[in-house]
Amino acid sequence: MSLQQQIDNDLKDAMKAKQAERLGVLRMLKAALKNLAIEKGGPAVVLEDADVSAVIRKQVKQRQDSIESFTKGGRPELAAKEEAEMAILREYLPKAMTPEELSALVKSAIEEAGASSKAQMGAVMKIASVKAAGRADGKALSMEVARQLA
Repeated sequence: MSLQQQIDNDLKDAMKAKQAERLGVLRMLKAALKNLAIEKGGPAVVLEDADVSAVIRKQVKQRQDSIESFTKGGRPELAAKEEAEMAILREYLPKAMTPEELSALVKSAIEEAGASSKAQMGAVMKIASVKAAGRADGKALSMEVARQLA
């Protein structure tokens, strides 16, 4: 079953179980997926799991930014709501890489690119991003590449 189908099924289950918060999050996610499908050729386009994961990561990032803003603004109740939404979205993301896995991935990407300085960071990032396949945050990946190329 594709990730998009899983989300659709979970949306139906949330409706039947009257889980309002989960239903709201899944509806927002479904709308974001529909927008991407339209951009790619029409509402009937079936998205690949990589595209769906990218949309979910974008939604999680939006929640993280909102949490920071609400925390700085002294609105812990809104930050808590965003945290709960983020937890629901993270259920659909692949398991994150451990620091050791990330380090090994970056090392192999550096070897594959034949990089020896920070000037070649872009080539290494391109390879590492493909190998990570959404299991690593771009910022963490970039920091690890910079650390190993230093």
